[in-house]
Amino acid sequence: MSRTSPILLVEDSDEDYETTMRAFKKVRMANQVIRCEDGDQALDYLFRRGIYKDALKSPRPSLILLDLNLPGTDGRAVLEKLKKESNLRMIPVVILTTSSDQRDIDKCYSEGANSFVQKPVSFENFVESLQRLKDFWFEIVLHPDLESEDS
Repeated sequence: MSRTSPILLVEDSDEDYETTMRAFKKVRMANQVIRCEDGDQALDYLFRRGIYKDALKSPRPSLILLDLNLPGTDGRAVLEKLKKESNLRMIPVVILTTSSDQRDIDKCYSEGANSFVQKPVSFENFVESLQRLKDFWFEIVLHPDLESEDS
């Protein structure tokens, strides 16, 4: 897997999206970030439906950053659906949310989340969290060959 494979960011809040993009810039994240603003759009992207039907225009993400509290289909349901699909379940999913509810944490891990990160309040702490996320997911971890999953 290329270290520049896209990241799918599922985030409805414009403010949180902009903060995340500023933090990615600060940690020199080279990966393209594809944003879906709600759970339904994320599922369309992942299942290549509607405007995302063309695989060349909607490449498989190397990592999904998934908010839980989304309009329409929420992040919990997105996680559940994608982890049940054989050609999607291997994509690592990091829950990135304001929630610290233990029920959410337990449910997400039981549904196959690879990690659960509570969004830090301060920008400096958020940058530090994303630096660690970058180091772990793009410098340390070996990823499955997701391109072969599409064939």
